[in-house]
Formats: sequence, C-alpha cells, structure tokens
Amino acid sequence: MNSQNTPVHIRLWHHDFWRMAIANMLLTMSVYMLIPTLPLWLMETQHIGLLETGCVMGAFGAGLFLMGAFTSYLVQQYRRNMVCVWAIIGMICCLGLVYYQGWLHGEQCNYGLMLAQRIVFGAAFGLAQMVLASTLIIDTSESYQRTEANHAASWFARFSLSLGPLTGLLVYPLFGWQTVLLVAMGCDLLAVILILLVHFPFRAPDDHVHHLSLDRFFLPHGFILFVNLLLITLAAGLVLSLKLDIQFYSMMMVGFLSAILAQRFVFREAELKSEVISGLVLMLTALILMLTRSQTIVGYVAPLFIGFALGIIGARFLLFFIKLSRHCQRGTSQSTYMLGWESGLAFGIGLGYAVCQGDPQTVLIVALVLSAIALLLYQYTHHWFIHNKNR
Repeated sequence: MNSQNTPVHIRLWHHDFWRMAIANMLLTMSVYMLIPTLPLWLMETQHIGLLETGCVMGAFGAGLFLMGAFTSYLVQQYRRNMVCVWAIIGMICCLGLVYYQGWLHGEQCNYGLMLAQRIVFGAAFGLAQMVLASTLIIDTSESYQRTEANHAASWFARFSLSLGPLTGLLVYPLFGWQTVLLVAMGCDLLAVILILLVHFPFRAPDDHVHHLSLDRFFLPHGFILFVNLLLITLAAGLVLSLKLDIQFYSMMMVGFLSAILAQRFVFREAELKSEVISGLVLMLTALILMLTRSQTIVGYVAPLFIGFALGIIGARFLLFFIKLSRHCQRGTSQSTYMLGWESGLAFGIGLGYAVCQGDPQTVLIVALVLSAIALLLYQYTHHWFIHNKNR
C-alpha cells in the first residue's frame, strides 16, 4: 500500500523549536486577522466599493512574489534571522502606516496608498515566511527531524487561519479598527522577540551568490502541484470573502484539530491519495450544504468540514512538495507551498469581492466549480507525483 506518515520525535519539541513555531503562528495571525476586518473598515468607514475592496485584498497576494527571487541572496549575504526580523519590521511599518492614516492623521483612506501598502505588506510577509520556513525552522532541528519540523510548524500557521479572524472579529466590534491594527502589530512584535531569543550561528556566504535566483523561492518542477493547491485555496479564499461569524471560525478550528487526529489515526496506513480526495469531497459537501441548506446545523457542519479539508489537504500537499524536492531544495519546496497557499487565499478573497460582488450564491458556485476542477486535476497530479518524487 502506497502510504506515508510523518514520525513523531519528542526531542524536536525543544525551546527553540517552540519559539519558531509560535513565531510562525503569530506572524500569520497578524495577516489573517485582517481578512474579515479590513473589508469591513474599507466599506463601512471609508465607503470604498466592492471592486476596490477586492483589489486591495488581492494586492496582498501579488506582493507575496516580489521578494522571492532575492531571498537566497539576502540569506547568504546577511544573517538569516535578521533578514526575517527586518521583513517583519517592514510588516509592522505597513500596519503602522494604515493606523496613522486612518486615525492620527485624521484623513480619509487614500486608495492608491492602501493598494501600495498591501503590496508591500505582502512582499514583507512573503520574505519573512520564506526565510522562517525555508531556513530558520529547519536550522533549529536535526537533519532527520526536518520533515517533521516543517510539518509541525505548518500546523501552527494553519491554526492561525481560524485564530486570526477570530481575534479580529472579537476585537473589531468592541474596540474598533485601530485596536485590530495594534493587536496585529503586537503579534508581529512578539514574533520578532521570539526569533531574536534563538541563537543562529553565523554562516559564511557561498561563492558567486546570484542576486536573483529561484533557490528558496519557487520549485519549477513542482508547478503542477502548485496549480492544484492554488485551485483549492482559491476556493477557500472565496468562502472567506463571505460575511462569516465567530461560530464559523470556531468550528473551522475544530475541523483543524479533527484533521490532526484523523491524520494520526484514520489515515495512518491508508492509501496515499485518500487524504486529498477525502478532503476535497468534504469541501464539496460543505459548499453544497451552504448553497442549498439553511438549517442551523449547517452553520456547524460546513465550517467543520472546511477546516478538516484544508487541514488534511494542506498537510499532505506540504509533504508532497518536500518529497518532490531534490537535494538542497527543501527550503525551496517550503516557499513554493507557502506561495500556493497564501496567494490562493488572497486572490480568492479578492475575487469574492471584486468579481462575485460579495454575493453568497455566486461565491459558493464559483468555489464549488474550482473545488470540482481541483478534484479532477488531482487524479492526474497524484499519478504524476508518484512517478516524479525524489524522497
């Protein structure tokens, strides 16, 4: 039976790894807590239309790719932990700019400036995540623990997809938009402190380091996996563009936790393709329920299914990228996975506002079609992966 499972090593969970994993969660929380709150502020307070709001949300996804080609050069030329720290400080500055413009400066939001801020914010986050996932987390673990380290740390970031919006939805109605920004900046600052608490020894740069490189940025021969993941996260992003409540994100968290248990016990010896197929079937089921049913139970079951699906699919695709990578390409595989996950969510949210105009029925139909295409494409992707994996 063609199955794969990630072993558990207790020694992996030392202080430095915990710091890196929590820093990863805080970093992504600062981004995700803006998913439900930034559109609210733009449309209710700044009176910006759906098209413009969608462009602002999608601009973050475009920014993710801007610094990728420079990542290898920056990590080689400068201390890798400080590259990550300065990228996070860039994120704090972007959030501070919005805070200043929307509160202290006393002016209406400048749409062009907001677009630029979101692009730069995405670029800073993309760089920080590429360094954190492709280098720092790997450096805190032994060579035989690195796959498990990547797998475990990615779950912390996945949790923030529910914890971030939950935090935003709790803070926004009680304390306002400015406090949401302060909390997001606080998460980033805590991430900086945790990274600085870990000692990373200096490494001399390699000879003939290129300023532009795909190293630690994008895995070209993983393009098919990237497209398949992008379709799935586009569908998820479309759902997240809807007006969702605290209950939805709480049940998503239950779904994530259920996915961890299922991965450990239900799918432990199952056929390799069963996880992604099961996840996509549950995603389709959740979308159909949301589209055709209005019972109270659907408000609990649908987000649980979506959380379970994203958890099980995300974890498996990450391992696919790792096993597809060749020697010294582990970091590149992490970055490629991150780009597929984060850009898909950002573009999906942007499409939900700009193209679907926030209409729930249209959003859910488009998400349903994308999920069905992803399921069909996966039949080919899985066969291709089996014949091209390197680990």
